[in-house]
Amino acid sequence: MVILAAGQGTRMRSRTPKVLHDLCGRPLVAWPVAAAREAGASKVIVVDSPERVLEGHLPEGVEIAVQPEADGTAGALAAAAGLVQPGEPVVVLSGDVPLVSAAAIAALVAGHEEAGAAATVATAELEDPSGYGRVVRAADGSLEKIVETKNPGDATDGELAIREVNSGIYVFDPDALAAALPQVGSDNAQGERYLPDVLPAIAAAGGKVAVVLSEDPNLLLGVNDRVALARVREVARAMIVERLMLAGADIVDPASTVIDVGVELGEDAVVEPFSVLSGDTVVGSGSRIGPGTTLAGVKVGEDASILRSHLADCEVGDGASVGPFSHVRPGTVIGAGAKVGAFVELKNAEIGEGAKVPHLSYVGDADVGAGANLGAGTITANYDGTSKHRTVFGERVHGGVHVSYVAPVQLGDDVWTAAGTVVTEDVPDGSLAIGRERQLNKEGYDERKRNGKGDR
Repeated sequence: MVILAAGQGTRMRSRTPKVLHDLCGRPLVAWPVAAAREAGASKVIVVDSPERVLEGHLPEGVEIAVQPEADGTAGALAAAAGLVQPGEPVVVLSGDVPLVSAAAIAALVAGHEEAGAAATVATAELEDPSGYGRVVRAADGSLEKIVETKNPGDATDGELAIREVNSGIYVFDPDALAAALPQVGSDNAQGERYLPDVLPAIAAAGGKVAVVLSEDPNLLLGVNDRVALARVREVARAMIVERLMLAGADIVDPASTVIDVGVELGEDAVVEPFSVLSGDTVVGSGSRIGPGTTLAGVKVGEDASILRSHLADCEVGDGASVGPFSHVRPGTVIGAGAKVGAFVELKNAEIGEGAKVPHLSYVGDADVGAGANLGAGTITANYDGTSKHRTVFGERVHGGVHVSYVAPVQLGDDVWTAAGTVVTEDVPDGSLAIGRERQLNKEGYDERKRNGKGDR
């Protein structure tokens, strides 16, 4: 399959090439690539501009053909001609029409083969076909011509009344295509070689040009500007949410929930409103996410709970709970049954099974043993101004409130730390660590202060 993606996309008004704009976790061009592969394409070719802006942004195994000059869609397809699979039909998709389905592609190829055609056009019917090229059929149902309607006088009143329009998606016999492409000229107002002009050349050579009317409602959803991108994004989000709900997840308010195409939700997983799930996030069955939670590339086990928190590139084990208002940063693993409470920040930390970091704490570059319980206001001082160091808590550590651990430091199993302690040395198993000055009360201080005598 060939995906045309070399257009400049100037109407996006962006430094990012149009087909690399994000659509629910994938660049636009990656959507037709995925559909082509799902439809069984043995080879996928994407046509790029001479700047090769798509290099490094396409899925593995996709080949790039470079269109040497911006000379239109026929020129783009000609650039890929040397890479197509010999003897196989050439399916042509557009990189800025992202939501074409694998089923629509398969139906187009099947219709092409059934008709014994040299070329086949995918079409759709619209209530309001304004702006689209109309498909004029011959008496036998094959294509007579495609009539453009952009300028007054391009089409007759009868042709304008036709509701069947050209989708810009085609399938060709490779030999017929190779013979017809060189015949397409650029004698038009734009000075470009247009792919639809291949069709009359194929017909003139005796090849049949068939038409397959598609029922895919997304066949015509192209992106030319950010307004169109927003419309397509709305459709894509609805498709994603519907797929996940039909598989058993409960998305309480789809309109206020944003979920990327790569996200997986287990049966009976619940996503509350105002949550954003992106990247390759996976949520296990029975887990509850949100409201107001962001998960970016997070693996969540079964029966976990994450409330009003932000997590990225981390793991949350079965039955664990996080939040509210916590920030779990990359590299963190929260074990089964562990609890991360309110206003906690974790970074590159491993929280053991059943351990607790209840609230108001920063635990970074640390290992917290199973069953440990760190008090409110726990701080791991992991950075010495030059390097990061690790704090290791053994199993069943009981951390007091407002305790700082100056890494590198290691606490054994069953260790206790007194409130307000600053731990700077390793603590053996079963010990109580106290690292603070003794309290000294100076009686009469307030009176001396008011009399200007200060502290004597």
